[in-house]
Amino acid sequence: MKFSFRNIILFSLFSAVILTMVYCGNSEKKTPSSSLITESPYLNHSDSAKYVGMSQCKLCHQDIYNSFIQTGMGKSIERASKQKSSAKFDKHAIIYDKYLDFYYQPVWVGDSMKIMEFRLKGKDTIFKRIEKVDYIIGSGQHTNSHLYNTNGYLYQMPMTYYTQKGKWDFPPGFENGFNTRFSRKIGLECMSCHNSLPDFVQGSENKFNVLPEGVSCERCHGPGSIHIQQRSTGTKTDTSKYIDYSIVNPGKLSIDRQFDVCQRCHLQGNTVLKEGKSFFDFKPGMKLSDHMTVFLPRYKDSDDKFIMASHADRLKQSQCFIKSYKPESDSGSLRQYKNSLTCVTCHNPHVSVKVTGKEVFNTACKSCHGTTNQTFCSEKKEIRIKIQDNCVGCHMPKSGSTDIPHVTVHDHFIRKPVKKEEIEKLKEFIGLYAVNEKNPSDAIKAKAYIQQYDKFDSNPIFLDSAKKYLSDKTVNDVKQNFEELVHLYFIKQDFSKILTYVDQLGKEIVLNSVLTKKSWDNANAWTIYRIADAYSSLGNAQDAFIFYKKANDLAPYIPEFKNKLGTSLMAQKKVPEAMVIFSEILKENPKFVQALNNLGYANLVSGNIQQAEAFYNKALNLDPDYEPLLMNVAGLFIYKKNYTEAKQILNKVVKKNPANMQAKQVLEQVKGIK
Repeated sequence: MKFSFRNIILFSLFSAVILTMVYCGNSEKKTPSSSLITESPYLNHSDSAKYVGMSQCKLCHQDIYNSFIQTGMGKSIERASKQKSSAKFDKHAIIYDKYLDFYYQPVWVGDSMKIMEFRLKGKDTIFKRIEKVDYIIGSGQHTNSHLYNTNGYLYQMPMTYYTQKGKWDFPPGFENGFNTRFSRKIGLECMSCHNSLPDFVQGSENKFNVLPEGVSCERCHGPGSIHIQQRSTGTKTDTSKYIDYSIVNPGKLSIDRQFDVCQRCHLQGNTVLKEGKSFFDFKPGMKLSDHMTVFLPRYKDSDDKFIMASHADRLKQSQCFIKSYKPESDSGSLRQYKNSLTCVTCHNPHVSVKVTGKEVFNTACKSCHGTTNQTFCSEKKEIRIKIQDNCVGCHMPKSGSTDIPHVTVHDHFIRKPVKKEEIEKLKEFIGLYAVNEKNPSDAIKAKAYIQQYDKFDSNPIFLDSAKKYLSDKTVNDVKQNFEELVHLYFIKQDFSKILTYVDQLGKEIVLNSVLTKKSWDNANAWTIYRIADAYSSLGNAQDAFIFYKKANDLAPYIPEFKNKLGTSLMAQKKVPEAMVIFSEILKENPKFVQALNNLGYANLVSGNIQQAEAFYNKALNLDPDYEPLLMNVAGLFIYKKNYTEAKQILNKVVKKNPANMQAKQVLEQVKGIK
C-alpha cells in the first residue's frame, strides 16, 4: 500500500527580518562587537531557551507588532471567520469533480463556515457530507485554503479560493482525478512554515494539541525567553555598537545565514531531514544544511518553470545576486557584507507588500544600476516612460507557478525579459538539485529521489536514480542503507526483497535496533510498518502482527498503523482483540473510514448484524465509494438474502472499477441465485 502525498506543495509567504532592538531596562551589558560570528554565540540557541509568543514581543515592540500582523506571514493562518475569509459566496461558489462525481459548495451557517460535498442523480441529492471549516490558511493575497480538525487531527478540505482570479477551485494536487476529499493530512512540515511552531503530537502525522495562529516574531528571531529575562532584570545592549546575543537579529548575520532564515520556508521543495533532525530543530542563525537539504528538479531549457515558494532558489540564479555575493571564508566564520543582494534588500518583513510602493523595489535596483542616463536600461525610452521605469515589471515579471493554479507571482530570477518561444520548449529532466547544500551525501540523495517519487511525481526514473546511491552488495551495505532499501522496494511492491534484507540483518536485530527509536518524522516507525506489510502480503500474519505492533508502539497516533494491527489479528481469527483495536481508532479519530468498515465486518462475523450495519452506514455517510466497504456491504445484503440490493452495490463497484475481479465473480454468483 502506497501512501503518496502527490503534488502537495505548500503556499509560503516571503520572509526575512531586520530588527533594531529597542532599549528596555536600566543597566547596559556590553557584548564584544565583531563582524565575525562563531559557531553559535546566540544564547537562544540553547535547549533552555523557550518560545514565548508574539503577545510577549509586542509589550516592547508594539509598533512593529501592529505592522507585522498585517503582513502575509502575520495573516498566514487563523480561525475561520467572515473577517478572515477573502472569498465570495455566491452562485459561482460551487465546483464539480467530474472524476469522482461530487459537487462542493461553501456555506455560512451563522458564524460557522462549512463545506458541503454532495452528489446528484438527476435533480435529487443522493449523497451529502458537511464538514465545519476550523481554519483558513493563506493570507488572502493569493489564496484561502481550508482545514478541519477532528480531535486534533488536521486535514485539508477540497476547496480553495483563489483571490487574484476571484474564483473557487480545487486546492493544488486535488485536480485531475487526485481529489482526496477530506483526507489530505496537514502535518508538521506544512505547519512549521505556515505558522508559529505548533504543539505537535509525537507519534502522529497530523495531530496537534495546540495550533497557533500566524507566523510569529520568533520564527525569524528565535526563542525569546532569554531576551525577555535579560530585559526584565535590567540587562540591555547598545545595539548601535554591539550585537545582542540574547536574540537573533538577522540583519547582523552573514549573507548565508540571512538567506537560511528566509530559505527555511521560502525554499519550498523536496526537503530531506538530516539524521536525527526534525522540523523543530532549526533556529535563526543556524546553518540550514545542518538540519535539512532541499532539492528541486532541474529540467533542460526550462528556466522559466518554477514553483511558487522558490524565491530563494530563483534569486540565487540571478546575476544580480551572483555578482554581489561574497561567500563565507574557508574557516566558516560568518561575515557581513553591506552590498550583497539579499531578501531584505527589497523586502521589509515587518511591512506588508500591499502597502510597499513600487518605488521601494525600483530604488533597490537603481542603487546599483544608476538613475541618471539611458545606459542603465537598454529598453526604448517611450516604453520606459509608459511603464514609469518599473524595473520589476520587466525583469521580475509576474507569471503562473507550476504547482498552484490561478496564481501569479513575481519571478525572483532577475534577468532580461525572456522571449515566449524560449519558454515553450519540452522539458527534459536533468536531475534533482540540492539548492542549499553543495555536496549532499549519497544517502541524502537516495532519500531525495525516493521522496520525489513518493510525494510529488510517480515517475520510475526517480526510483532508478535512488538505487544508484543504495548499495546492497554486503551485509554492511544493507545495514547502512536499510531504511531506504526497504522504502524503495516497498514502493516497487517487491516484498520478498524486503524480507531478504530483514533476514540478512536478523529479525530480532531489526526489531530491537536503533531503527525502533521514536522520532518526530516517524521514519523508523514507517520502516517497521513497511516490513510488516511485506510479511502480511506474503501471508505471514504472525510476523506481520509483531511488526505492526512495533510500528504502532513507535507511532501510536497514526491510525493506519493501528488499523493494520487490527487486520492482522483478524487474519489470525482473533476477532474480539481486533474489535478492541478498531474501537480504539474510532475513539481517537471517529471519522477514520477504514476502521468503521473493519469494525462493521468484525461485528458481522461475530453475528452482530445490527451493529455491523450501523458501522457500515456511518462509513458510507463519509465515503460512499470506498471499495472494500462496498464489497462488505454487498456481503451483508447477501447474508440477509437481499440479492437485489447486493447486485446494485456490486454493479456500482464494477462500473467504477472494471478491474475488480472479485466484484465481478461475486456479481455473477448473485445473478445465478433465483
